[in-house]
Amino acid sequence: MKVSALPFLFLVMVTSVFGQISVEKINETFLYSIPPFKQCHASTLVELSDNSFLAAAFGGTREGNKDVAIWLSRYENNSWQEPTRVATGASANGIVYPNWNPVLYKTAPTELVLFYKTGPSPRAWWGMYKVSLDNGHTWGPPQRLPEGILGPIKNKPVTLANGTLLSPSSTETRTTEGLSWKVHIEKSIDGGKHWVKIPIDPETPYDVIQPSILVHSQDSLQILCRSRNDAIMQSFSYDGGNTWSAISKTSLPNPNSGTDALTLTNGTHLLVYNPLINGKDDRSKLNIAYSEDGNTWEDVYVLEDQTKGEYSYPAIIQDEDDNIHITYTYQRKNIKHLTLAIK
Repeated sequence: MKVSALPFLFLVMVTSVFGQISVEKINETFLYSIPPFKQCHASTLVELSDNSFLAAAFGGTREGNKDVAIWLSRYENNSWQEPTRVATGASANGIVYPNWNPVLYKTAPTELVLFYKTGPSPRAWWGMYKVSLDNGHTWGPPQRLPEGILGPIKNKPVTLANGTLLSPSSTETRTTEGLSWKVHIEKSIDGGKHWVKIPIDPETPYDVIQPSILVHSQDSLQILCRSRNDAIMQSFSYDGGNTWSAISKTSLPNPNSGTDALTLTNGTHLLVYNPLINGKDDRSKLNIAYSEDGNTWEDVYVLEDQTKGEYSYPAIIQDEDDNIHITYTYQRKNIKHLTLAIK
């Protein structure tokens, strides 16, 4: 993919070789030349049918404030265009709520869905969505997902070979004993018109949210989850996502920060994560890890290696040319986008 020389875009060709694979950075840029908000976070990315890209993030004065909206950015003519506000938290009763964690996903070749959350906090938000039939140029009205269905909480859904749509989701609940985090899958067999909620190890002692899905085969699936237990957590399904194993720890650290993972077209897997545990500046480093089987992981690329600051909440996709695209929060001030070639 060719990119133009803009003040906020960096042209680079950097290759790192680890084991049997190499990672070549093709380009990196920021989504916003002049951000129209004070802070932004939680990006998402999708390739469109015309080989352009859309990205979204939430932005406003501060996470959780009522002015936080969903902002949409389009990559065309070899650059990111100025963002537009595509969803606000205005409600019919006149109350304005903050918005959270957008997820862009094509549920059909000509149907693009923007999932997002609206509400006062992650303990009390609800799932919303909008639909576009013209590659995100125009959008239908905001619609609320059914009661108990939140949509993908942070990371993209997957569509299995049989057409089943699986959305990785989670809840954060206040209890008498404190805050309880649980993951689940929301399943649709009709392209997102109807959903069924599938619990995952509801009695687990671990606090887990924000899963991403790896697809080993039509039946064999794996989720990787953020946790408050100093490690990325996992669970497995061997029946296409209908039932799941007990949640267990991986060997990968997690500082209570969001991750994203992807199964490549060749069947191997990538994970983007902060390789630290809880502590000061625990989101100051951001790595890419590679796995052939989802069990053994090797760090293959360093995206950020700072002593302080926040580089977090990645999103990762593979385009039709097999290049890898990653977006992530950059100091809460911007969203960085990188294009990589994996060989």
